Amino acid sequence: MKLISLLLAGAAFAATAVTAQAEVRFGIMNEAYPPFFAKDASGTWKGWEIDLMNAVCAEMKETCSVVDVSWDGLIPALQTKKFDVIWSSMSITEERLKTIDFTDKYYNTPSKLIGPKDATPGATPEAVDGKTIGIQVSTVQSAYYAKHFADKAEEQTYATLDEAFQDLSAGRIDYVFGDAIPLADFLKTDFGKACCADMGDVAADPSVLGTGIGGGLRKEDTELKAKLNAAIAAVRASGKYDEITKAYFTFDVYGQ
Repeated sequence: MKLISLLLAGAAFAATAVTAQAEVRFGIMNEAYPPFFAKDASGTWKGWEIDLMNAVCAEMKETCSVVDVSWDGLIPALQTKKFDVIWSSMSITEERLKTIDFTDKYYNTPSKLIGPKDATPGATPEAVDGKTIGIQVSTVQSAYYAKHFADKAEEQTYATLDEAFQDLSAGRIDYVFGDAIPLADFLKTDFGKACCADMGDVAADPSVLGTGIGGGLRKEDTELKAKLNAAIAAVRASGKYDEITKAYFTFDVYGQ
C-alpha cells in the first residue's frame, strides 16, 4: 500500500509538472524607446509595449519576465536561448524571416525623416540629395536607405537613436531616419522642439520596411507562437488593446 501511495503521489507530481506554466522571457532593446519602453526611476521597464506584454501574458496565464540586450544583439540572443521572444518593436521583414519566425503583428508604423527646424520638408530621394542621414544599425531603415537613398545621400550609422538625435541637434548630420512613432515622440520633447522638425514619411516599401511589428521567435517554437497569436487576438477582441493604447496615443497604432 505504501508503494502504491508513493507511485500515485509521483504520478500526481508529474502531472502537475507537465501542466505548470513556465516563465516566458521577453527580450527588449536595452535603451529607452519611448513611448514603447523605457525604465522608470526605480529601474523598472514601463511603456506601451510592456503593458501589452503584460496583457498578453495574462491571457496566456504565464509568468513573464524582461531580458534587455543591445538592439543588434536581439536576434543572436534569441537564437542562443537567452530569452524566448523578441518584443522590441521589430518589423516583420522578408530578410528576418529567413532566420527567425514572427507572431502576427501587434502594431504598425511608417518610417519618417526628421531634420533641422529650418530645413525644407521632404522625404524623397531628391530631397536628401547630398545630405547625411543618421540611422540606427540593423534596422529596416538601413535596408531602405540602401535601396532608395544610397546613390543620393551618405549614411551615418549609430548604435542608438539617442546618439543620432545628439548629432542631428549639433548639426553633424542632416537627418535622422527611423520609425515614425518614436521620432514623433522625440519631437515632442523640449530637446526635440528646440532643434528639429518633421520632414515627412518615406514612400512605403513592404519588401524592406516589413508588414508590421511582431514578436520574434525561434522557428521551432511553434507552440509558443500559437499561444502568443491567440493571446494577441484575445487582447484586441476584449478591448484591452484599445484601453492600453489610449493611455499613450491619440491614434490607432495597429494600422493597416
